[in-house]
Amino acid sequence: MSDLLSQEEINALLSGVNDDDILTAEEQDVLGEIGNISMGTSATTLYTLLRNKVTITTPRVTIISWEELKQEFKIPYVGVQVEYTEGLKGNNLLILKKEDVLKITDLMMGGNGDVKEDEISELHLSAIGEAMNQMIGSASTSLSALLNMNINISPPKAFIVDANIRLPEDISFTGDKVVKIAFKMVIGEIIDSEIMQLLPISFAKQLVEHVVTKNREEDKKESFQSDKNEIIDNSTEIENEKTAENNEKTIKEKQRVPVKPVIFQNFDDIATEGGEENEDNLKLIMDIPLNVTVELGRTKKLIKDILELNEGSIIELDKIAGEPVDILVNGKFIAKGEVVVIDENFGVRIIDIIQENKRINSI
Repeated sequence: MSDLLSQEEINALLSGVNDDDILTAEEQDVLGEIGNISMGTSATTLYTLLRNKVTITTPRVTIISWEELKQEFKIPYVGVQVEYTEGLKGNNLLILKKEDVLKITDLMMGGNGDVKEDEISELHLSAIGEAMNQMIGSASTSLSALLNMNINISPPKAFIVDANIRLPEDISFTGDKVVKIAFKMVIGEIIDSEIMQLLPISFAKQLVEHVVTKNREEDKKESFQSDKNEIIDNSTEIENEKTAENNEKTIKEKQRVPVKPVIFQNFDDIATEGGEENEDNLKLIMDIPLNVTVELGRTKKLIKDILELNEGSIIELDKIAGEPVDILVNGKFIAKGEVVVIDENFGVRIIDIIQENKRINSI
C-alpha cells in the first residue's frame, strides 16, 4: 500500500507539475485558517490607526503565476514586503490597490479618505509601510501564539509595482507561481476592496508543517492526559468505596447516642430575681437623646402635582382644623396634643399618651 500514489501525486504526474509547485486541499485549508487568525488581529490594529470600522473577511487561497496576477490585479499597485527573520524564514508580500493606499494614508493623516491626487509619493509609501508594519506585527503575535514560538519580522519595504510587474531585486520569490491569499477589506464606508498576501510555495508549506506538527504534539498530550485521567479515576473510585464503608461504620456508631430528658428552668424565679436588674438597666439609657416630632398632618400627591408647586401654593392635609396633632418619638407614635403659642414660639400641650396599648388621659 505504501507504494501507491496519492491522488495529488497522480494529478501532478499527469499535468507535468512538480509536487513542490502545488498545495493539497488540506494545506490550503490550513493556510486559510492561519490567514483568518492573523488578519483578525490585523483588522483591530488597522481600526486603531484609521478610526474607522475595519472588516477583513475569510481568506481565499489559490496558486497564481506572476502573469496571471498581472492580468487580475490593476496596474500599478503598491507592494509591501515583510520578511520573517526569527522562528520562520521567508518572505511575505502584501498587495494593495493604488487608490486604497491613497485613502488609507489620508485617513492616517487625519483626513476623511476623500482623495483627488493620482500619484503615490514617498510620503504615501512611508505611511502605508508603517500601517502594514503594525498590521503584520499584530498578525505575527497571533502566529506566535498559534505555533508556540517566537516570531520576528523585518521592517516592511513599500514600493510601486509598474506595468512590467517587476519586483525589486532583493525580494526572493523563486519560481513562476506563488500562493495568493485574498481577503475582502471594508473600511467604514470609504473602502470596499481587496488586499492580497503572496507567499512563496516553499514558505507556505513551511507554515503548514509547523501547524501540523504542533497539532500532532497536542493530540499526543491530550491522549496521554486522557489515559492518566482514566487511571486517576479508577484509583479515585476504589478510594471512594473505602471511604463509603468507613462512613457507614461511623454513622452506625454515632447512632448509639444516649438520650436524656430536657430540664426547663422556672421562669417565675427569673422574673422575681430580675426586677432590680431591670431598673438598673433602665438607668443606663436615661441619657440617650431621642428625636421628638410633631406631625400636623399628611397627604398624598402625584408627581405632576408636586412639580406644579410654587411659592404661595396651599397643601391640604388629612386633619381638620382643631384636631389633635400626633407626637412621635424616633418615628413611633406615642401621644396626641394641641398646638399652643408660648411667647413667640409654637409648642404642643400633651392631651393623650399612648402607652402599651393603653391611654392615660391628661387632667
